[in-house]
Amino acid sequence: MDITWWGFAALAAAATLVGFSKTAVSGANTVSLAVFAAVLPARESTGVLLPVLIAGDVLAVLTYRRHAHWPTLWRLFPAVAAGVVVGTVFLVWADDTAVRTSIGAILLLMAGVTTARRRAGTGGARQDRAAEGGSPEASRGRLTARSYGVLGGFTTMVANAGGPVMSLYLLSAGFQKLGFLGTSAWFFLIVNTSKVPFSVGLGLIDRQSLLLDAVLVLFVIPGAFIGKICVNRIDQRLFERLVIAATVLGGLQLLLR
Repeated sequence: MDITWWGFAALAAAATLVGFSKTAVSGANTVSLAVFAAVLPARESTGVLLPVLIAGDVLAVLTYRRHAHWPTLWRLFPAVAAGVVVGTVFLVWADDTAVRTSIGAILLLMAGVTTARRRAGTGGARQDRAAEGGSPEASRGRLTARSYGVLGGFTTMVANAGGPVMSLYLLSAGFQKLGFLGTSAWFFLIVNTSKVPFSVGLGLIDRQSLLLDAVLVLFVIPGAFIGKICVNRIDQRLFERLVIAATVLGGLQLLLR
């Protein structure tokens, strides 16, 4: 790939942010998505970014693996699989503009819905009795999980932008920081790994992209380390606001490009 030194520096910084987002503020890697799409052709950038994300997922699982809530994961996976299939079909015919517009609109819509639900104190209100890293209400609606699951699968397949959608779902389900990070870590490690065959089949991952990834993953490690240090200094309310703010920023960036 013909990349300038400035372009490579931008990709390296974006890879560092991926590591940070995986261990601190999930959804912040929408900025990384924007950087990769700016330096590389938008469609091909998703294939380069995917292995970088998987490297971040591995580090996040190693850090927060004990805090995952598996009943939530098993409830989401069937809907996510359906979303991935729909996203794959969409990528066959969609151009870069259609991809950006669709994902940006979905992210802003989900951010608005989640914010409204939390302000109203319904459905997504955090349970005061939940322990740090605790699980959400057992009675969480299946329809909500399926809706977020399909959208998460779709957005993660077409633009590696599933992080904000699933972050909003986990916030609405009342997860505390550690439970949030542990559940999302396992979720994206499994989902992103399962996307690899689809991306290879679409020609988004090839030998050339993997050579670039071999260098970029080295920058994910310090980002994950910084995130692990910072997350202990972020209180729950600020954590939630940062997640929603990152989602809105990513959505606006995609719509305005």
